Amino acid sequence: MIKQFIEQKEKKAEYAELVYDLIFVYIIGRNNALLHHTVGGYVTFEAFLMYITCTLAVIQIWTFTTYYVNCYGRNSARDHFLLFSNMFLMFFLARGTQSDWENTHTMYHIAWALILVNIGVQYLIERRNHPDDAIHKSRTARTAVILFCEAAIIAAAMLEFRCFGTTYASLAAICFGVAAVMLSGRDKSVRGIDFEHLSERAMLYVVLTFGEMIIAIAGYFEGEITPRNLYFALMGFLIVVGLFLSYGVVYDRMVDRELETNGLGYMFIHIFLIFALNNITLSLEFMRDEKVDMLQKMAFMVGSLLIYFAFLFATRRYSKIKFRLTRGFIEMISGLSFCFALLMFAFRTYNMLHIALTVVYVFAVFLILRLNVKKADAS
Repeated sequence: MIKQFIEQKEKKAEYAELVYDLIFVYIIGRNNALLHHTVGGYVTFEAFLMYITCTLAVIQIWTFTTYYVNCYGRNSARDHFLLFSNMFLMFFLARGTQSDWENTHTMYHIAWALILVNIGVQYLIERRNHPDDAIHKSRTARTAVILFCEAAIIAAAMLEFRCFGTTYASLAAICFGVAAVMLSGRDKSVRGIDFEHLSERAMLYVVLTFGEMIIAIAGYFEGEITPRNLYFALMGFLIVVGLFLSYGVVYDRMVDRELETNGLGYMFIHIFLIFALNNITLSLEFMRDEKVDMLQKMAFMVGSLLIYFAFLFATRRYSKIKFRLTRGFIEMISGLSFCFALLMFAFRTYNMLHIALTVVYVFAVFLILRLNVKKADAS
């Protein structure tokens, strides 16, 4: 059994996984639409809480599925059943993602719980395939329990909404899932885990999110092509390019995809990295929307970018040794980020300046990162 896992071939992303990812492109757009309705120029707290819940729920579903396929996927009929049945259930999540959960809350949460139960059942079935392997028996049982417990919290969230009209238990379910998985990963077992596959799958999801960002800035080209519209279109496009280049440097040059790790931390980082990218997409849509309050617009953009770069550089623990970030690099990026935030809020009444400052900041971070990588290569 041990020899089988030592000699296993490198796992590649299967076609079924890529087809499965397509549903997430659709749901990203549905989630982002939750914040398109403002009251007095502001996104309401209830709408933002619902947006956070729906966005993190979908990213977490993707993470749970990807980790299962990485550990136990064989591109079998059972794997295809898992992917396509959950893909079908996710249409109900998309249908239930509305600004008013009054009529769709129950449908959304039933589908959400069934998806987690489906993945949990797959783990229990897989447990029977490793009767003499203590590591896999423990991992499969532990993960199944986490999934079933989170599904139970989701069921409780339906009761909470019916009785009180609040949705805090829904967010609590996500927090429980994240915390429980991270705590369960302390055993550091890497048996049967292909980190190269995990990092590749995370990269593909990031690329899909950038695709949604490109679709969002396509709105800049609607209507008459005026100098102002052209300016915003160019600046928005440059922001996307700069962010993508930074991720490309980290993934292509820095991340050690042959590292022996259980990958849980890397997947955890990408939950919030992708969440930040979704927020940046919304920020680009808000940038040219005069209905959104300027202060909130700035806070959303600055906060999203800082979260993105914080979690992007948090991948340093998975980097090749020569590319580990130095204290000097972190201090330089921190100082640059502080100046960026200060300038954005100081000139918050100048909309055209905001987007230019964002372009300068994004490319400044990219250039600093690029120079540090070249310096490490030369040393």
